[in-house]
Amino acid sequence: MKTFIVGRNDASLRLDKFIAKNMPLMPKSLMYKYIRTKNIKVNGKRAEISLKLNEGDKIDAYVKDEFLAEPQKNYDFLAASTKLTIVYEDENILLADKPQGVLSHPDKNQYTDTLICRIKRYLYEKGEYNPEGENSFAPALANRIDRNTGGIVIAAKNAEALRILCDKIKHREVEKRYLAVVHGVPKQKSGLLEGYLEKNEQKNKVYLSKNKSDNNSFIKTAYNVLASKNNLSLLDIELLTGRTHQIRAHFAWIGHPLLGDGKYGKLTDDKKLGFNKQALYSYKLGFRFVTDAGLLNYLNNKTFKVKGVWFAEQLFSTNV
Repeated sequence: MKTFIVGRNDASLRLDKFIAKNMPLMPKSLMYKYIRTKNIKVNGKRAEISLKLNEGDKIDAYVKDEFLAEPQKNYDFLAASTKLTIVYEDENILLADKPQGVLSHPDKNQYTDTLICRIKRYLYEKGEYNPEGENSFAPALANRIDRNTGGIVIAAKNAEALRILCDKIKHREVEKRYLAVVHGVPKQKSGLLEGYLEKNEQKNKVYLSKNKSDNNSFIKTAYNVLASKNNLSLLDIELLTGRTHQIRAHFAWIGHPLLGDGKYGKLTDDKKLGFNKQALYSYKLGFRFVTDAGLLNYLNNKTFKVKGVWFAEQLFSTNV
């Protein structure tokens, strides 16, 4: 017999889903039988398979010991680097300054040393994340940025915060601004770029067009020129739509590719100048809620910024 107490992040989870996660060795057919025959009870009573759990619910499982075997503990995230720059943190969220060259999430080539793994390790060693006590939730990123782009990424510490953040990002209630250096000087000091973007999965590249088709998506990018020097311009950019490689492709399309961009720019020439990584940084993030944000309402109208973006200081002697 084993007793489980439902934690905050498991609230609203169905009983069968909870049992499946906590006793993965138990066949589903047998789990359903145990629930029907009251071998598995909720708060001392028989419960329906579809019952939605509440925080603090007590689940007693009178089942064979073989189904209660502890899974082997092997936390991959403990192999991640401890290097983590935190812009802001509270009990619900963490804003991390992702270094250029670090993946947001694992891929087939890099599994452990990613931003989310670094965050999990940090919270685990801090005592805020206990994989053994979390049955359905682990710290998660609400947004991501490309490997070769640096800047602010939002991590949620609990399921409710993640749900709210994803909703706010979807409805454009989180403002994301970027710094970039482009070749040339745009004719207009500020502008709004529009177009249609199509992604080629095989080449991991996007292509822009003036015309709508069945395979492309509308994009909109706003910018302001902050400074110009030596035929390079420092831009403040706001993503009004969020598509793959949008900023890089959009400015290359209008004849102003990003400095150091190996996919859409002039990397061979840029390397001769000493720049081998793209000058693009998600440096500012603001919460602009227009609808209720539940437990995150306290973040409304707050803005967070990264200081000391390398290319702004190096090329334009400015700390935006």
